[in-house]
Amino acid sequence: MAYVETVTGPICTTDLGPTYMHEHIFVLTPDVQLNYPEEWGSEESRLADAVAKLKAAAAQGVKTFVDPTVVGLGRYIPRIQTVAEQVPELNIIVATGVYTQNQVPFFFHLRGPALSTSRPDPMADMFVRDLTDGIANTGVKAAFLKCAIDEQGMTNDVARIMRAVARAHRQTGAPITVHTHPGTHTGLEVKNLLCDEEGVQPNRVVLGHSGDTANADHLSELADLGFILGMDRFGIYAGSITFEARCDIVVEMCRRGYADRMVLSHDAGCYIDWMEPKDAAYMDKWNYLHIDRDVLPYLRKHGVSDDQIAVMLVNNPRRYFENTTTY
Repeated sequence: MAYVETVTGPICTTDLGPTYMHEHIFVLTPDVQLNYPEEWGSEESRLADAVAKLKAAAAQGVKTFVDPTVVGLGRYIPRIQTVAEQVPELNIIVATGVYTQNQVPFFFHLRGPALSTSRPDPMADMFVRDLTDGIANTGVKAAFLKCAIDEQGMTNDVARIMRAVARAHRQTGAPITVHTHPGTHTGLEVKNLLCDEEGVQPNRVVLGHSGDTANADHLSELADLGFILGMDRFGIYAGSITFEARCDIVVEMCRRGYADRMVLSHDAGCYIDWMEPKDAAYMDKWNYLHIDRDVLPYLRKHGVSDDQIAVMLVNNPRRYFENTTTY
């Protein structure tokens, strides 16, 4: 029997149920929030709002949120613990790693390999500690690793973080999620560094935001390599990335036989401080309820079966968290 760590403790993977594989609760810029707290407002009100939103998602039948909020995105586990304790019907799984699209946080600028290539990178040990001992004396263990590569490509610091993630993965077996930019085929750059150079098996990796492209041939190539495709930004619509475009690429990939290589999510949050709340309000579909209300009915109408939906929401997340042997 396999187990996975959640905010409230380990659970059997058979209890994961329908799972959204890329949902934030809070994404924050801590030093801005500490010095300019007016927008955040009352901690009690923010937590109550989060609890209500998570309960609404759970009421739709979602059983698990996988939260890839790490260093660079304002991870603060005590706050997530407070929320999780009030929503026992929803499992919350948290990550370790560092999010950047370019440079490492200044904390790492003059540490480890930044000073000498003979020095080990402290990031790898920090990630392993989060996975094996727990995060910051909370007792909560991370269950997966997170890093990122975006349109800027494989910068030196992006590569440094990705190598630290790979080494923590090889030591612990914890699976990996990578923020990617499919429009510039960064998934292939992930393959080159993470898999070819560092020896990570592609089937241990979710390529996040794969649904940002309608290029089914490119996604098929990645799926054939073994990667899991994160179709995980439902509710974020701009330009050519419409509701129909995000749904239609899932329909097409299912038609091609790749339901077993995809997971679904919104990449939403209860509060994300990267934009003003008045602007976020215009993105009225960017919330935890959109997939069940709108996306799944569209997929079914266009030929995706309930069995395929169950594979994407239940089977694939479970397999991801069960495939954790070291090698």
